[in-house]
Amino acid sequence: MMIPMAELWELGAGDLAERIRAGALTSREVLEAHLERVEAVNPSVNAIVRVMADQARAAAAEADRMVAAGGPVGRLHGVPITVKENIDLAGTPTTQGLTVLADAVADRDAPTVERMRAAGAIPFARTNLPDLGLRIHTSSDLHGATVNPWDPHVTPGGSSGGEAVALATGMSPIGIGNDIGGSLRNPAHCCGIASIKPSAGVVPQATVIPPIESPLSSQLMAVEGPMARSVADVRLGLEILAGPDPRDPRSLPVQLTDARPDERLRIAVMADPPGGSTDAGIAGAVRRAADVLADAGHEVVEATPPDYEEMLELWGALLIVDLRLIRSMLDMVMGADALTVLGHYDNRLPAMDVDDVLQLHIRRNQAMRDWSGFFLEHPVLLSPTWALPAFAPDADIVGSADGTMLETFRPVLAANFLGLPAAVVPAGVVDGLPVGVQVIGDRFTDLRCLTVAGRIEQAIPQITPLDPRSQRST
Repeated sequence: MMIPMAELWELGAGDLAERIRAGALTSREVLEAHLERVEAVNPSVNAIVRVMADQARAAAAEADRMVAAGGPVGRLHGVPITVKENIDLAGTPTTQGLTVLADAVADRDAPTVERMRAAGAIPFARTNLPDLGLRIHTSSDLHGATVNPWDPHVTPGGSSGGEAVALATGMSPIGIGNDIGGSLRNPAHCCGIASIKPSAGVVPQATVIPPIESPLSSQLMAVEGPMARSVADVRLGLEILAGPDPRDPRSLPVQLTDARPDERLRIAVMADPPGGSTDAGIAGAVRRAADVLADAGHEVVEATPPDYEEMLELWGALLIVDLRLIRSMLDMVMGADALTVLGHYDNRLPAMDVDDVLQLHIRRNQAMRDWSGFFLEHPVLLSPTWALPAFAPDADIVGSADGTMLETFRPVLAANFLGLPAAVVPAGVVDGLPVGVQVIGDRFTDLRCLTVAGRIEQAIPQITPLDPRSQRST
């Protein structure tokens, strides 16, 4: 049955692809519906910073021609997608949110964009991020601030905040972001969508914009991954993106572990993570998600992985070593607010010499082994995404100095430090704001994390897409 044009933006990526393949929809009408949605919604949220309408229309026409000809089509054939503006999209600038890179046009797609195109997807817009992705609130020196569609008085999260808001408001059905300190998961929690930070090495990364080589902390902790409104679409995106690429020597040809049909897992629940306080409403959402899994037959126990608080400290130490090495360059290119936030984190972390750095990497290897032992006993860890509610926009400028920000997003950091997969799924609404729970597993159990997240999703009413012009309060 044909869907009225005004409702096409409510459909997910997989659903749209299926309808396009079947001839129930054309790629052109799907694209036009999303372009109209951008025009109607984006002025109030500033999530999308560039639209490539002409190129996308040409690609949609070709997609429709292929369907009409009966040729082979990919899993996202004819579906419009969005791409965060620190991922190369040929013919557009990879700005990193920086004014100095406003004209840094990439002449080649990143591997993730190449794979989405190969699956038939049509990149049609770019999304906002903070300067170099180094804040958990999305406000860039180049494009300004992105607004949370649930409540303009709280952050949409970051650094993939533009992507999350575009998805949450129906401007895009699926997109690509990245994550070195929760950047795929922070905004998913704040905006009520789903995402996964893949295991390190599962999804390749590469850029043609200098500096081409990543610092060590990025090589070990940064990943790219899919974001969408449903777990099924996130899984679809991950299956398209995963696999080795010669441009990224860290990418691996791994077979990802999934849960077996009807497998009953021992799931560790950590509703109140060590290292700070946890909002009662957020902890309650985690426990309700655990009850869903218990009702599905899984064994649910309260447990905390080894040395949890230390992982948070070591994440900061690993990242700040590289940032200190390039601090003089950062001072020249980043905006004042982002530099203030960076300075607060720098001041909180101790000085490190070469011996300290070597010991850090030895300790990281030991911790990876210890956590793998924990996952042998508890294949899944369920936790908050953020321990405290979304903060006011720009509150991280002050909160990074007093530790409030680290207390807020501490549950996301261990997965980055240890290279683990971590999926986020909406678990309802608390005090008018969405709450996402995090499903973490051992390395390369990405699909199992998504299967568990999908089981939680089945019991939770869908909360996006929403219209930012009429705030929800339930």
